[in-house]
Amino acid sequence: MTHLEIEVKFPVQDLTIIETRLLEMEARLLRPRVHEVNLRFDTSLGDLRCQDQVLRLRQGDDIRLTFKGPTDAKSGVAEREEIEFTVGDFDDAKRFLEALGFQVVVIYEKYRTAYQLGNAEILLDETPIGNFIEIEAPSQEEIHATALQMGLDWDSRITDSYLALFEQVRKKLQFSFRDMTFENFL
Repeated sequence: MTHLEIEVKFPVQDLTIIETRLLEMEARLLRPRVHEVNLRFDTSLGDLRCQDQVLRLRQGDDIRLTFKGPTDAKSGVAEREEIEFTVGDFDDAKRFLEALGFQVVVIYEKYRTAYQLGNAEILLDETPIGNFIEIEAPSQEEIHATALQMGLDWDSRITDSYLALFEQVRKKLQFSFRDMTFENFL
């Protein structure tokens, strides 16, 4: 599936409060909490990173291969082309990408629960660097309206990726490890 991904993130302390609020608003549970493992691929020279592109293999409730184009955050939300589809076998897909000359440059994990509220998909993410709500919708206006409906502070929104946020934490705390895994944060 190819489309324009439009999203923002909000850092939160307690996701159970948000989940309770979503249930009170009669949001529909799309996917129960699942552990996701994401492999980010690039060339040995970092060609994709240099072009602000992403090639990702994700294993969660299914297995997805994703390409994301450069991010445009001028409108206050993150917008980028996204091409994503399911694949049948995680290990085979990894070997396929490696055979094409790509290598895993970082691994990151999260636990994710997904809800639908109107036209917006609300993702409750537990990461090693904190808890976040991600709102994806067809337009910035719908994302903004959903955030307000949920009582979120629009000025606290984040358009950075989880890996960009992790890189900030990694530099600040001088972590020597490259992967954003729960094991590394024990």
